Amino acid sequence: MKQAIHRILDANLDRAREGLRIIEEWCRLGLNHQPLAEECKQIRQELAQWHGWELRQARDTPNDVGTDLSHPQEEVRESIEQLLQANLCRSQEALRVLEEYSKLYEPKMAVACKQLRYRVYTIESSLFNNYRFQQLHNAALYLVTSPEPKIFEVVEAALKGGLTLVQYRDKEGKDSDRLEKAHRLCQLCHRYNALFIVNDRVDIALAVDADGVHLGQQDAPVAFARELLGSQKIVGRSTTNKQELNRAIAERADYVGVGPFYETPTKPGKAALSTEYLDYVKAKCPVPWFAIGGINLDNLDAVLTTGARRVAVVRAIMQAEQPTQITRQFLSQLIRR
Repeated sequence: MKQAIHRILDANLDRAREGLRIIEEWCRLGLNHQPLAEECKQIRQELAQWHGWELRQARDTPNDVGTDLSHPQEEVRESIEQLLQANLCRSQEALRVLEEYSKLYEPKMAVACKQLRYRVYTIESSLFNNYRFQQLHNAALYLVTSPEPKIFEVVEAALKGGLTLVQYRDKEGKDSDRLEKAHRLCQLCHRYNALFIVNDRVDIALAVDADGVHLGQQDAPVAFARELLGSQKIVGRSTTNKQELNRAIAERADYVGVGPFYETPTKPGKAALSTEYLDYVKAKCPVPWFAIGGINLDNLDAVLTTGARRVAVVRAIMQAEQPTQITRQFLSQLIRR
């Protein structure tokens, strides 16, 4: 029994440290996030202190019946988010095993592993919170969908063109249909490592595990959405004037839409925004803001000349004959700025 326990501890010390090293590399080289990288390294070093020669001697890899065990989901990682989640789970599970079996080996080790497991949970929360918001900050192009018959084909074509931020918007569909479409679109976006936002409906965003929700001025308060979705999810707000922007900032919205830049059938009856409001946004807005409203490739340069650096579009991509090519053209112009 003693030999078996030593083998279990040895294997799970390796497993926990390996998983953490994978997380550490992304924090260090993918996110340039020094505090998270240092915390991963510190936990690995603390685990190494328990990985003495007595446990290493118990290793018997040739006779380990688990070396050939695998699962199809372990063979493929469809996104960096999925890769990170898998290795966080790997480390957390290994630490739980270490916590339990070390009670039979060294009780102090059990206490240490329990605390280390909680620290990995904290890394997980910080990592995905940081990861989503970094993606939001880096996104220059935001596609807001319209209820087109080929919505999935159009969105996937845009994702192939480099799109990283999608909002599902459908004001007229049945709830059952909207829920099904949101679920499919969420999976599609995550397959391409893109953020998926749901318009208006906090309940649908919660149900499909979307990356966040976008709220209009008549929708739920930002605080209400954040309470339901959690601090790791994105909450955006539409704005058309100074008062709405100030309220969105006070509510701590993560980003705002600013418009309409041009009159658009998406917002019938809304006049184009004033130069005064645009100047106010550029001077006062502390969060990412997206110019929206009638923007297309023909007027994009004019929009960017005003100082906008991020744009949201609907028809320009949703009704395009070649959504992939149009997306690439948008991104090319935006990146040059």
